[in-house]
Formats: sequence, C-alpha cells, structure tokens
Amino acid sequence: MAAELRPELTADRRAAELRDYRAAFRAAQLAMAVVDQDGIVVTANDSFGALLGTEAGALREQAAADLVDLASDGRTWHAYREVLRGRRSRFRCTRRLKHPDGRSLWAEVTVSPVPDSRRVLLSVADISDRRELQARLRHLQMHDPVTRLPNRALFFERLSAALEAAAHDAVHDALQGAVQDAVQVSADDRTPVGSSYESHESHESYGYGRTGRIGLCYLDLDGFKAVNDTLGHRVGDRLLAAVAARLTECADSDGYTRSGGHLVARLGGDEFAILVEDSTGTEQLADLARSVLRALQLPFDLGGQRLSVSASIGVVERTAQGTTATALMQDADTTLYWAKADGKARWTLFDPERNAHRMTRQALSSTLRPAVERGEFGLEYQPLVDLTDGAVRGVEALVRWNHPQFGSLPPNRFIGIAEEDGSIVELGRWVLRTACRQARQWQKDHPRERPIFVSVNVAVRQVWDSDLVADVAGILAETGLAPHLLQLELTESAVMGSAGRPLQALQALSDMGVRIAIDDFGTGYSNLAYLSRLPVSVLKLDGSFVRGFQDEEHANPADELIVEALVQLAHRLGLTVTAECVETSGQAARLRRIGCDTGQGWLYSRAVAPDRIAALIGTAPQPV
Repeated sequence: MAAELRPELTADRRAAELRDYRAAFRAAQLAMAVVDQDGIVVTANDSFGALLGTEAGALREQAAADLVDLASDGRTWHAYREVLRGRRSRFRCTRRLKHPDGRSLWAEVTVSPVPDSRRVLLSVADISDRRELQARLRHLQMHDPVTRLPNRALFFERLSAALEAAAHDAVHDALQGAVQDAVQVSADDRTPVGSSYESHESHESYGYGRTGRIGLCYLDLDGFKAVNDTLGHRVGDRLLAAVAARLTECADSDGYTRSGGHLVARLGGDEFAILVEDSTGTEQLADLARSVLRALQLPFDLGGQRLSVSASIGVVERTAQGTTATALMQDADTTLYWAKADGKARWTLFDPERNAHRMTRQALSSTLRPAVERGEFGLEYQPLVDLTDGAVRGVEALVRWNHPQFGSLPPNRFIGIAEEDGSIVELGRWVLRTACRQARQWQKDHPRERPIFVSVNVAVRQVWDSDLVADVAGILAETGLAPHLLQLELTESAVMGSAGRPLQALQALSDMGVRIAIDDFGTGYSNLAYLSRLPVSVLKLDGSFVRGFQDEEHANPADELIVEALVQLAHRLGLTVTAECVETSGQAARLRRIGCDTGQGWLYSRAVAPDRIAALIGTAPQPV
C-alpha cells in the first residue's frame, strides 16, 4: 500500500498548483477576470487589459458590469446578478464594446462560478471576425446577386418589423395619452407625472413623427420574358440590374424614413417592391409610382443593346396597425393584376370596393357548381305580350340564385362566372329542363287555352361544350313539351359569324321545330346579312331602342325610324319582332303602330313566380 503524503507535501503541491493556475491565467490568450460577489474585479489578466486598451492592473476594483456593458438592458443585468448570487450556474451574452482607440468590437461574455469559491470568472472572447463573417453571409443570403437589392426574405423581414414597430408605437401612444389624462385630472399636482414620463421615454425612441401608415409599390416589367427569350438571360440580368438602379434613384429622391429610406427589393423574376414605412398618404405613393413609370420609360443602353420596357404597378397604402404582411401583399398582388388587366404600363391604386367585388366573385365561383346540385337555383318568368290584343303569348325564363350568403342574385351576377368555368353547361341544362317542365304543366292545367311558349337563354359555350341538340331533344321527350313551344335565345354577338358546329346545331334545332331568337339585337355587330343564312325565327330588339320611345314631346324620331326599318326587314324575312324594356303605355302604342309583334317589360309584369303566370294565361294582363 502506498504511503500517505505528509501534510507538508500536500500543502506544497497545492501551492504549486495555485502558482500554475495563476501563471496560466496571466498568460492566457482569452481575456479573463475574477470578480467577487459584489461584481468588483479582483484581478484581470493581460489579455483582458489589451482587449479594453489598458493595463490589467488598472482594472482592479472596477465594476465588471461597466467594463463589458452588462447593465445596459434589464434581462442581461438580471441574469448576471443571479450568477453573482449563486442562483444561476452560467450566463453568456454578446456585447458590442468600444475600444479606447475608437474602434468597436463584438465580444462574447461568459460568467461562471469559480469552484469552491464565492467568486466568479468572467471571460471575454473577441468574436468580431466571426460576426463580420456572419454579416457577410447574411448579406449574401438576404440580397439578390443580380441586382444587389434586398431579396424577398429581407423585404418581408423589414415589412414585418415595420408593422411590429407600428403596433408598439400605438401602444405607447395609448399609454402616453392615459398618463396625460391623469396629469390633467390631477390639477394640483402638475409637475411629477408628465415631466418624468416624457424624460424617461424620449420621443425619438418611440418614433416621434411617425405617420402610423405604410405604403407599398409592387411592380413587374411588361414583356420581360420576351427579352430573356430573344436576347438571352445575360442581357435580361443586365436589364434587371439597370432597372434596380433606377428604382433606387426614384426611392432616394422621394425622401427618407426614420429607419433610413424606402426599401427597394427584388422579390423574384421581374418583380420589384418599394416599401414606404412612414407614408404620408396615397398622394405620396402615387407620385412615387408616377416617377417610377417615367424613369423606366426612358430607353436602356446595355452595351450596345438599346431596350425599352414599361412596368405595371400596384399601389397599396393603409394604417400599419392591424395590417399583416400577408394581407398587404395579397392586396398589392391583386392591385398589380388590375394594373395589367387595365392595359399595362400604368399604376393602379388599391380599391376596397373593387376588391370586395373580386372577393364576392371568387366566393361565387367556388360555390357555383355545387349550388346546382344543392338546388339553390330557381326560375322566374316574365311575360311576352302580344301588342295587338295584350294576351300573353309566351314567357322568358330567368334564373335566380338563392345564395345562402348573398341572397337572391340576378343572372348578371353569376352567368359570366358560369361561362368562364364551364358550369354554364350543367346550369343551362337544369334551366332548360325546369322551364320545359313548367311550360308543359301550364299546358296541362289550362287545356282549353292557347298554350304559351317558354323562352330560354342559351350561352354560346353550351353549343360548343355540350351536345345541345341531344339535350333539347331528350328534355322535350322527357317533359312532353312540343318543340314549337320552346324558344332558345342567343345573343347577337354569339351567333355572329357562326359556322361549323354552332351553325349545324342551330339548324338541327330549327329543323326540330324549336324557335331560335336573337337577343339584344342591335347591340352587336349589326350586320343584317347574317339573318338570311341563320335559322332565326325571332328578333328581340335591345331595350336601348325602346327607351328612345318616350312620350311624344320628348320622342327621338331617329329611334322610331330605325326600329320601323328593322321591323319591316324582319317581317320580309319571315321573322317576328319582340321589343324589350317596354315601360310605358306610350312606348307600347308607338311599337304597335310600327308593327312590332310582342312586347316585354315592366309595363306588363316583372319576372314573377310560376303561379303568377298561371293567373295571366288566357287574359290580357293589366300593366303593373
């Protein structure tokens, strides 16, 4: 068994170890200091002194927190004090220190307890090189390599920060208002509260002079893809860089915000954005957009390549508080789309009403197809009245959408959407079947009366995207309605130039006995020659002609001459004529005088439910 060390040898070894530790402490490259429980430097090594530009001995008996800026914010100060009191085992933070020679450096400060002691070891590592590298990497990560502009990531970071700052300012303003109210209420104690509050929280620190509004110009280049496709991506990249330079000039000349200026960013492709953090109103944004358009309209000289481009710009401006980055960008994207749809090379301001209409249209579009299956549509019928005796000869079926959210919607609110997405085929088939079934039911209920025909509107897409002839034949067979009691209405523009399948379909329907009517006649191409080669039975004169048939005193003679000529021409071609939008007895009398066959309009009846039509069959309806 090894002999135990004598006490004097143990003491010598401890003393030697202590000397070694002190030597290592003094010679260490890492800046270190021993700090007592009150936060006072007991000793510091030479590296610490060199880091702070002084002698190590001069640091003794100084407050360590002052040397490395640990008291500048509450959280750091609290964590440091917890280590000094033995309530926390370790603490680390990053601080920016000022060297006596004027340069700044980044330091990583670590505070940890010294074993078997009430003191702590404070070490400071110079991480300036690492921070510089991180900054360079972040710059590369956050900037577009082609234009050197901030990229999408940095743009959204700045936008989110601006919105967060606006929310912070709003809270501060509310608190300041509450304090000022308290000061005013306490009339006998005017000094302490108001003055101390304003001195503690300076106007500058909380954004004094901020407008609380944020603006955005979101743009892309018109026809940039053609430049890439024809001249190559190298020329395209040079063009993008030149555009970026002009955008930056426009943003700089517009002024600057408290945070340093408008942010110009490339969001990707040929899309750019200019963020205005403290907007003074839509006029400022409009001026900025106009200056951008002017700047981009000037030709670009790219090393011998002379190019001209234009841009479309969506402009959004609003109160920052309560606005999200996602909502702002969605509105900007929508407005940019409007600018392009309105003709390109222009700027367009966000319009809440237009956007509400777009949102409604999207909502209708997404629910239209299933609405047919859910039975949300219904038909109303407007009488077509014989102008000679006032009897109801037929009715026009008008579809209504009983929308669960928007209520009863007329056709002009959803037929265009149905034509765009193709659901008009299914909806049109349902309208045709329902109208034919109703017409047959009226015929059964009034067997002694002359049967009335039903007129159904047909979209041109129904002719192209479905077998309309087969649909009509099947529905007539299913409902038992005679073909001559069905009239199909197509607009003049839809049948103009009809050839191939549409013309064949119209001819087959006419051969079947179905009547073909041209709706809104006179508003389209007004080429009368096509009437002789299309299987048309009826012309429905557009209401714009009839509106000119006011009372005799204010009548327009030209309107009457035009309508009379159209009626005579139609009769010579074997066609009948229906006048739409008849609203007064004077209009009806003049139409009857020039030979018009039937009339339709509010003089006789609005579109009504089927039971109201049943009451009119066999009678001359009284004008409503």
